[in-house]
Amino acid sequence: MILDLAASHEVLITLEEGSRGGFGAMVLHLLSERGVLDAMRVRVRTMTLPDAYQDHDTPDRMYAEAGLDAAAIVAKVNEVLPERKARTSNVVSVARRQR
Repeated sequence: MILDLAASHEVLITLEEGSRGGFGAMVLHLLSERGVLDAMRVRVRTMTLPDAYQDHDTPDRMYAEAGLDAAAIVAKVNEVLPERKARTSNVVSVARRQR
């Protein structure tokens, strides 16, 4: 699935409710091993929880503080694709890991 997404998208952004070294690192490893990053066919960014203590709060506030809320995701997309400014209202495709 990851390789299919990399082949059909300009950008992959991984999000995880864990610290660095998890899912995003595994995606980067897979793409590196398969030469996808060498060919520069896709831009990849990872978003993880910061390596810091976070006070308990509502989930929305905790995600915002951690930089994993919708606004932060859109900001990351805009950083990677400045030629196409995204808005939260037009983010249309999200792939979820199947369980």
